[in-house]
Amino acid sequence: MISQLGIQNFKRFENISLEIGALTILSGLNGMGKSSVLQSLLLLRQSYQQRLLPSIGLSLNGELVNIGTARDALFEEAQNDQIEFTLTFNNRSPVNWRFGYDPKADILGIISPNVPDNTYDTCLFGDDFQYLQAERLGPRTSFDISDFAVRQHRQLGARGEYTTHFLSIFRDDEIPISNLSHPRSASLNKSLNLLSQVEAWLGEISPGTRIHILDSSSMSLVNLQYSFRSSEEFWSKEFRATNVGFGITYTLPIITAILSAKPGALLLLENPEAHLHPKGQARMGSLLAKAAANGVQIILETHSDHVLNGVRLAVHGGELNPDAVRLHYFQISELEGRIISEVISPQMNRKGRIDRWPDGFFDEWDNSLAALLQPIEE
Repeated sequence: MISQLGIQNFKRFENISLEIGALTILSGLNGMGKSSVLQSLLLLRQSYQQRLLPSIGLSLNGELVNIGTARDALFEEAQNDQIEFTLTFNNRSPVNWRFGYDPKADILGIISPNVPDNTYDTCLFGDDFQYLQAERLGPRTSFDISDFAVRQHRQLGARGEYTTHFLSIFRDDEIPISNLSHPRSASLNKSLNLLSQVEAWLGEISPGTRIHILDSSSMSLVNLQYSFRSSEEFWSKEFRATNVGFGITYTLPIITAILSAKPGALLLLENPEAHLHPKGQARMGSLLAKAAANGVQIILETHSDHVLNGVRLAVHGGELNPDAVRLHYFQISELEGRIISEVISPQMNRKGRIDRWPDGFFDEWDNSLAALLQPIEE
């Protein structure tokens, strides 16, 4: 499990160090550097997958992330032409990667290649990993099949493009962490297999949802349809995903990633709340907290106070230790006449309460409510 991340001279950051917990929540205004934190990890994984690490360099462009050239990657006011990432894994010494700078290059040569070999045995570089970006695939009449990504490496794809194929292949497998089963699994007649549990948790978004997957292997496609419970005994006809609410298909990869994760797995998730109603967002926070409490490490970028409150309620209810949660809020600050990105890290206590609320940290509801409570002239 990652416990510390250091970044030097990368994009908005001259030098930052972040504590990483079982559940790490990145928040802040747009363009403040939240995505850059995730990209630092993704660049290392991407470079390893392209066989440029451990000995050659850092690949700025690939399937996971596209930065451009070194000019786009280097901190604008860098005092030296080196980009540096440092990771600390539990019970290990910090591991450091330093890369050189060529403004037009998209592969940065490695300067410090002496990384311990067992570093690349961690989940960041292995198959017990999922990354789901903010721009995921919405409803389609069909989805692609990838035996390489799904069967060999159990990946959903950065846009969730292989989720339907993944569910088709592993639908009958029991979820690795039984504690992540839906609280009402028994009353919903849901077993512990992956598809049943995904359906149960999708019910928090759209009650009584059933997933239907139709393989068209000869065409390298798989179709996704939904039906809905109309009464205790009857179900609706099957509807194409394109004729069903956008949020169901958009959320499907997130739920699948969480429920298929093993203890020790690493999930990087962007905006899991997208296209969800407030109750669904809060329940998503609850599911994320349950996963973190059961050994899955999650680094999450979100703008949703409902997701945060779902996590807070899990802490308040004793489902997640507050020490497992790390909150990082990114904001603009001025230092010696320079505009920089600053990170503030509030703490959460056993009651789910947060010790400080910097301006802009999930406070818009309170700001709006305060304005509405102001007297007005009749």
